[in-house]
Amino acid sequence: MGDDDRDSGFGRGSHQQPGSEREREIFLSLQTRLEPMFREVYADPLAERTVVVIPGLSLDQETLAHIVGVSHYEERQLSMLMLLRLPRTRVVFVTSTPVDPVIIDYYLSLLSGIPSDHARRRLTLLSAYDSSARSLTSKVLARPRLLQRIRDAVADPATAHLSCFNATDEEVALAVRLGIPLYACDPALAGFGTKSGSRRAFRDAGVPLPDGSEGLRNLDELYAALAALKQRNPDLRRAVIKLEEGFSGEGNAVFDFDKSQADAVVPARIGHDWIEREMPHRLAPEAVGLSIEAYLAKFAKMGGVAEAWLEGEDKRSPSVQMRITPIGTLEIISTHDQLLGGHSGQVFLGSTFPADARYRGSLQAAGARIGEILRSSGVLGRFSVDFITVREGDAWQHHAIEINLRKGGTTLPFQMLQFLTAGRYDPERCEFLTPTGQQRVYYATDNLCRPEYRKLTPDDLVDLIVEHRLHFDPTQQQGVVFNLIGALSEFGKLSLISIADTHANAEDLYRRTVAVIDREVGVERD
Repeated sequence: MGDDDRDSGFGRGSHQQPGSEREREIFLSLQTRLEPMFREVYADPLAERTVVVIPGLSLDQETLAHIVGVSHYEERQLSMLMLLRLPRTRVVFVTSTPVDPVIIDYYLSLLSGIPSDHARRRLTLLSAYDSSARSLTSKVLARPRLLQRIRDAVADPATAHLSCFNATDEEVALAVRLGIPLYACDPALAGFGTKSGSRRAFRDAGVPLPDGSEGLRNLDELYAALAALKQRNPDLRRAVIKLEEGFSGEGNAVFDFDKSQADAVVPARIGHDWIEREMPHRLAPEAVGLSIEAYLAKFAKMGGVAEAWLEGEDKRSPSVQMRITPIGTLEIISTHDQLLGGHSGQVFLGSTFPADARYRGSLQAAGARIGEILRSSGVLGRFSVDFITVREGDAWQHHAIEINLRKGGTTLPFQMLQFLTAGRYDPERCEFLTPTGQQRVYYATDNLCRPEYRKLTPDDLVDLIVEHRLHFDPTQQQGVVFNLIGALSEFGKLSLISIADTHANAEDLYRRTVAVIDREVGVERD
């Protein structure tokens, strides 16, 4: 690259003003590299490529602060190290603080058929050495020498791309400064990932969604929307309030119309003033430790939606994961049944894959209709759609509730399954098959918490894995994979993925694994 190229702003040393029109022009030019790269480089497992992974969560930091162990959530993208199974692929993995070498060794040990030393030579680990509560991308952008080290680790910018958890204007700025394209949704289309944008996309796709109101900009509009919900449906007992850019259920709160019979009010009399007066007594935020006052202040600042709470004796929370490739193809990646917790069961704890056989086909079809709306609008990369599914007689009714334009809690488990087995998801059968045609499923959680687990360090966990054979067996293509290992000693938190041939076997393996760890740390079991 000559001096003229660098001066043009398209080179690796570009220093354009963040958010400027010129930066936007450079970004869009860089993005044109993705299509030929996808056709030529991605299709060849022996091609040289570099993937720069920025695994930070560029989300609302106040909401993130309520997630236990969130400072270690960058580890959830360590599944990207499995790309090193491709012999000429380089991975540059950047974190806020250094990842314990024991954890890196654990992941490299999962690369069947690739010597750890060979993989390690193609892996560059970099850190901002900054544990402050702001996005990793902002930390990188603030450190010119760290930026230069990332550039130096990219073998050839023409065959490199940037991978991140979610894309904001900061990730655009980083892509421009690195001189490589961003394989994620353009932040200009981020509206589809908001709670209001999701509801509009569901209507465009003709997919059922809960009764409600979107685009609420302040508390007055929220109070009016809740009153209107109750008046439209006098039997409505609860409503869900969602922050516009909330995630993992942590930005949700439940408003209880029926807190007690003594408080019963004729629905026609429930108006704006009644909602405002009762809000401090009837609202329950999902995020642990978040007060009602703080939640409402957040809503007043961010806005959001209000929806009817869907009732049902047999109610599920499935999701569909999809990807739109640089050549414009919509791919169905997987379906899951989500494991939820929290005050009212809205906080993501884990998942089972694939979703229940009784409805996974219709669920996948509903997700694909929404995916087509996003594809036609220019969305790129991984995303998921969450549903509430209620049994009505012998049928299952799917209600779409939100789009996540990012990677998520189901990304690492599925990537590990895919990379470890070299298998694929068959969208026709709605199943995951190994190269020999065997079915594989998993049971996963990223919220296994025990106070006693704080007794363990990453080294201790690795010892237990070896001593009790708690590992993934490549010969059987079944076993257990651990994540969030860095959160173990400080927060007593761990992520676990149990891969087997049937759901029953996956759950049994999960419970046996947890029982082993519990015995080692002295957890009293019922």
